[in-house]
Amino acid sequence: MRIDESLLERVRLYALASEKKSRFEHSVRVAQTAERMCGVYGVDPAKGYFAALAHDMCKDLEDTAQLSMASRDGEPVTDVERDKPALLHGRAAAVKLREDFGVDDSDILEAVARHTFGGEGICALAKIIYAADKIEPGRPNSSPERIASLLGMSLDGMCLAVAEESLEYLRSRGKKVAPATLRFLQSLRDSQA
Repeated sequence: MRIDESLLERVRLYALASEKKSRFEHSVRVAQTAERMCGVYGVDPAKGYFAALAHDMCKDLEDTAQLSMASRDGEPVTDVERDKPALLHGRAAAVKLREDFGVDDSDILEAVARHTFGGEGICALAKIIYAADKIEPGRPNSSPERIASLLGMSLDGMCLAVAEESLEYLRSRGKKVAPATLRFLQSLRDSQA
């Protein structure tokens, strides 16, 4: 799927209207980071920018709306997601892109849907959006040096470093870790062995 300017602008305007100002600014930084990462890892930068700009477009919706939208993707809602429906925002955004914006690119839809937890066997674009969301320059632990260091790694190596840091963060705060994240982490560890 080719991302044309009209579709990009429609999604940008929707995200701008539906997200809090700080979240929209985050989405733009993730999009810029993903676009750069796509250049490094051989993925279409336009798709990276587009998927990242859309990744949080449903995050500020009510929990019931996120649950309703996400349930239309055909995947079961996990216990972790049911306990905290805001974790469904990526899945909801993928449904929104498909149903309301006519996006049918499976890599883009997977990248948006899986950016929160990652997932075993996800495509390169999904790995990029997962990592870009967590390392964009507005994050407290991100610096130009850290980002450059991560981009010097293989895609799986970079995702592994980011996923391990995310796991440590969740565990240090006593939060549940999604089974999908644990499977993602294991698949990345296996790919590095």
